[in-house]
Amino acid sequence: MSQHTFEVTDENFAAQVLQSDLPVLVDFTADWCPPCKMIAPYVDDIAQKYQDKLVVGTLDSDAYPQFTDQYGVMGLPTLILFHKGEPVQRIVGFMPREKIEARIVPHLQLEQA
Repeated sequence: MSQHTFEVTDENFAAQVLQSDLPVLVDFTADWCPPCKMIAPYVDDIAQKYQDKLVVGTLDSDAYPQFTDQYGVMGLPTLILFHKGEPVQRIVGFMPREKIEARIVPHLQLEQA
């Protein structure tokens, strides 16, 4: 987690993810997951680059398994983009930052319309 992201917990999930006015990218991660550690700097870069259009949170899948179950997260890392409380994009596994951005940016433009 960095200064550009927030920790997703069961206490703040509804308010900060589901009820957010901005799209929210949730990074489902775990301490023991090497690909999660590899993707973390990309997630932070995206959070910084789009800070006025996107909120980014990290969710410890071991600490909050109810969310991994609820959203069908079967592998880590998984990034889920929520828009108006609904998951609209899912990215599973490690991939380059450019590919992650390419899948997220079209949803950010919805906010500009």
